[in-house]
Amino acid sequence: MEIKIGTKGRSTGTVTEENTALAAGSGDLKVFATPFMIALMENAAANSITSFLDEGQSSVGTQISVTHEAATPVGMKVWAESQVIAVDGRKVCFNVEAFDEAGKIGGGTHERFIISSDKFVKRVYEKLK
Repeated sequence: MEIKIGTKGRSTGTVTEENTALAAGSGDLKVFATPFMIALMENAAANSITSFLDEGQSSVGTQISVTHEAATPVGMKVWAESQVIAVDGRKVCFNVEAFDEAGKIGGGTHERFIISSDKFVKRVYEKLK
């Protein structure tokens, strides 16, 4: 099945003590950490194309360029939205945005590649030899 331009995805969560900058080691404040915002964005993108993948396929993130524009306190809901903007063979490009209950907190672009899960994992673990 062909991935369609314009396909949208969403991922939601709540800021907890476990996904703060202090917990991630990316800062010393108890606010939503940038690494967790990025993970939310990647999850939205990955979820949006899952139905287009054949059995045994997955997607992996290969590039992301985002801004984190506003801090979010513990206890507030957060979500990310993605939209497919380009497909070039196995490469899929997305616009991504993140929000909290007060408004937009970040945005940018993300790129994923469609892979064969078994082949990918096998090649990764050959590094241990």
